[in-house]
Amino acid sequence: MLATYNKIVMNILCTRILVLVAFLLSGQSLSAQAETQVFNENAFALRHNFNKSYSVNFEFSNRAFIYTDEHIVYRMRQIQIAHFSALKLDLKQSIALGLMYRNRGVFEDSSNEIRLTQQYNRKSIFKTLRLGHRFRSEQRFYDDFTAFRFRYRLAFDVPLQGLKLDVGETYLVFTNEALLTSTKIDKPELEYRVSPSIGMLISKNLNFEFGVELRLDKINIRTAESVFLNTSLELNL
Repeated sequence: MLATYNKIVMNILCTRILVLVAFLLSGQSLSAQAETQVFNENAFALRHNFNKSYSVNFEFSNRAFIYTDEHIVYRMRQIQIAHFSALKLDLKQSIALGLMYRNRGVFEDSSNEIRLTQQYNRKSIFKTLRLGHRFRSEQRFYDDFTAFRFRYRLAFDVPLQGLKLDVGETYLVFTNEALLTSTKIDKPELEYRVSPSIGMLISKNLNFEFGVELRLDKINIRTAESVFLNTSLELNL
């Protein structure tokens, strides 16, 4: 009974801390410049391991404005569906190919997008801390042009109770990512993203995450800030 009570208290405390971080990040960004936008993004993913080496992932997500043009709103911006096929090379390394379709034309006067992704991932484990390096190259096809983007993400996650993650317990995820986008019609653009998240292993095959993400776009030209409040639910089949 005491252990269950401690888990509940820890889960509530971690959630409140993350909400506070989200409030502080969004508050600082909104006061910094009026161009800052705040979004809500929700994702649902299905994952299946065919064997120890090969797995597939299908994800459906949507994105909506929460704050834009100095007004608080809730307006849908896009929906998208994505697929990844991943192959483990060994215990630490994997490669993956992805295909994504994003639709914005239904919600605003904007081009839809088809995206191809190539990925290499390497992870290391130090006691309870798991560290991951992810490299991605992307080809983003729009109506009038094609963009090429290169991404590097450093992430770590760690259980918040005990030495390993058990059902009903929470974990912390922290990611930061650098991006470079190149097209024929614009100057190369640099971006940076940082995101703390809290996750919970709801059952053996189901986990939930809530996080806040700060994005700095076009930092080599004229920085534009945006804040994302993200939720995701992943089911392993």
